[in-house]
Amino acid sequence: MPMHDWTRVPDGIFHAFHHRWISALSDTMNSGLLPRDLYALPEQSAARFTPDMLTLQASRPDPAEVNGTGDGLATAPGTVTTLQTRPATRFIAEAEDGYYHRKKSVVAVRHVSGDRIVALLEIVSPGNKSGQYQIDTFVRKACDFIESRIHLLIIDPHPPGPRDPDGVHALIWRAFHPEPFHLPPDKQLTLAAYECDMITRAFIEAIAVGDLLPDMPLFLVPDGCVMVPLEATYRAAFEAQPRRWRDVLQPPAR
Repeated sequence: MPMHDWTRVPDGIFHAFHHRWISALSDTMNSGLLPRDLYALPEQSAARFTPDMLTLQASRPDPAEVNGTGDGLATAPGTVTTLQTRPATRFIAEAEDGYYHRKKSVVAVRHVSGDRIVALLEIVSPGNKSGQYQIDTFVRKACDFIESRIHLLIIDPHPPGPRDPDGVHALIWRAFHPEPFHLPPDKQLTLAAYECDMITRAFIEAIAVGDLLPDMPLFLVPDGCVMVPLEATYRAAFEAQPRRWRDVLQPPAR
């Protein structure tokens, strides 16, 4: 199913789809994609940031079930969860060690349950781009988590505007690297995964309306990720939308 043009519908319709997509992603993550001592929760609050989905590590993993990869992540009984290494994406960027325009001390962020946050997933909404304050807040909080060594996957299905002419990834990345990022003219929607360690790396795919969504990495440890099935979960969420709005976004063939 191709990516749709969400500018064709009111923001509230995308908001409803957004909830269904996050639920589908969370269900998929909890159905065997994640190692046993990790789990996903949709729409939880972490400090001052409200990501769409958290990936959390249980505070007391079972040492007997930790896999042999050295990553400290346990697998479900009878299953093997193998983390993939860094994937090949259209764009890969690496931050220069020590290049930050905002040097500061940070406090480790923990979920209210006491379980440690490993990664965050966020689907950009129109509200995130509705004003300068909103987009600045989004970018600042994303940078805060990257600097706290929390891995991110950010999906931006909305075209750039005057406040983000190359998408939100370009705004985030300029905090970590002196070279600007530019979207291809024919691919204006951005998918960006951030691997956060002593050096920050970004893995970026650019797509257009009408393109299929590629699987994207969600890093759980440095150089260890799972590939998130964006296309399958997007399709499931879209097919659950009211026909009235599906027809607007994808008019029936004549």
